[in-house]
Amino acid sequence: MANIEDEEFWKPRRCLREPIPDIFHAAFLLDRAVGAHLAGDRPSAERLIREANMPSVRAWTESLWGKKAANPDQYKYFRFRLVPAVSSYPQKEERTEKRMPTSEERRSIIERYGRNCVFCGTPLISKGIQTAIRLAYPTALPWGDRNADQHAAFQCMWMQFDHVLPHSRGGDNSIENVVVTCAPCNYGRGERILEELGLIDPRTAPIHKTSWDGLERFSPARI
Repeated sequence: MANIEDEEFWKPRRCLREPIPDIFHAAFLLDRAVGAHLAGDRPSAERLIREANMPSVRAWTESLWGKKAANPDQYKYFRFRLVPAVSSYPQKEERTEKRMPTSEERRSIIERYGRNCVFCGTPLISKGIQTAIRLAYPTALPWGDRNADQHAAFQCMWMQFDHVLPHSRGGDNSIENVVVTCAPCNYGRGERILEELGLIDPRTAPIHKTSWDGLERFSPARI
């Protein structure tokens, strides 16, 4: 077990857990699937979407997002400590009314940060694109009510618009406080502030955009 007294344990880090290579391989397979779909080769597209539903990717997601009882190694990634000066929860009446970014604001945020998680770098796919592909290939892209019943790659790469300072901790809805993340980084962090988890503020780090298009060419304008 990690030594929480070790200085290295609390060294600032960019993400809860570094992404595994299989995540990027799954993104490669989905990119090929969209290419096959656009070329009219539906059998190949369906096969590639199925191949991207990888158990190793699900296990990575569950290590951050899943229940602690089923993921005993979570302590390696959630290095929580209290930060009294900034750990308060404002009263409900003191908080800004929560809302998610508008379509125009989402486009601005994506233009600023690209389509990779600002924390771990995982390639991101918007909910609109996931829905479009699921409707076209319903048997290859399962999306049930439980995490275990959802396509592992699309679940892991699910684009989120995350409040850096959580709303429950006094964060506002300005686009300066919202970044793009993957679902595991967003839901794994929850209401915790960056300082409590020893995470570097992604807004202060260099922005590394990639050529990943979020599969948007499958059905454009579905942010």
